[in-house]
Amino acid sequence: MGARPTISVRFYNYFSHREFIGEIFSLSGKTGMGARPTISIKFYCYFSHRERVRREQTSMKIMRVLFLVIFLVACQSSLIAELVTQSGQALYHDDFSDPASGWLQTTSTNGSLGYADGTYRILVQSPDYDLWAVSGQAYGDVQIEVDATRLAGPVYNRFGLICRFHDNDNFYVFFISSDGYYAIGKIKNGSVSLLGQEMMAYSGFIQQGEGANHLRFDCIGNTLKGYVNGQVIAITDNADFSGGDAGLITGAFDESGVEVSFDNFMVYKP
Repeated sequence: MGARPTISVRFYNYFSHREFIGEIFSLSGKTGMGARPTISIKFYCYFSHRERVRREQTSMKIMRVLFLVIFLVACQSSLIAELVTQSGQALYHDDFSDPASGWLQTTSTNGSLGYADGTYRILVQSPDYDLWAVSGQAYGDVQIEVDATRLAGPVYNRFGLICRFHDNDNFYVFFISSDGYYAIGKIKNGSVSLLGQEMMAYSGFIQQGEGANHLRFDCIGNTLKGYVNGQVIAITDNADFSGGDAGLITGAFDESGVEVSFDNFMVYKP
């Protein structure tokens, strides 16, 4: 009950007798409720000895095409979802109620990231340090939102949203602090800089102390726009990154122990 279909593609190679020439991909699964499909792709071919070279070349071309199809389906599913999603609809959401939803869970001397009490928490235990995690998806233009609350540590901190994440050395960030400051920044080739301002600026729209803040970060074309509690507080332009993942970040300045909880993470198609 609930079993899903088994996909099997076979390609055999016959000379004077049948000879198995390789299995390039195999993924097995159990049957029953919630079973995942079993995928088995095997390659054989039928031909005479005189056509061996030409047929082998054809076989290799077929294998390359199938490898490409498998790669595109596996790695670009989020981009396909973006193409078929209407403006204003969610591309991704996580309320962190499921600890197996895929976000990074780790602990080190610098801090920890993980699920707790239906939220996602980041604790930074080293001064002048940042920890972040991303959703594991790929997006173009996005509107990202999350509810963020400081749990512990100094109010002189930083936490917020990431967009267009390429790797740990290249992405945009919109962050606020628990004493009422904000900025949009860029990490490019590991070098950190603020965009549109020389230092973090103050906003009265930010709930200070342990107050919860609803953050939104729009990354549309070359325009980056940061919101807090429904109000636009930061806007700038930059063309260095055009797409990538989305995520969460928390950091400490000269005093460590900053802990922030995040909930209701949403990525919308603008």
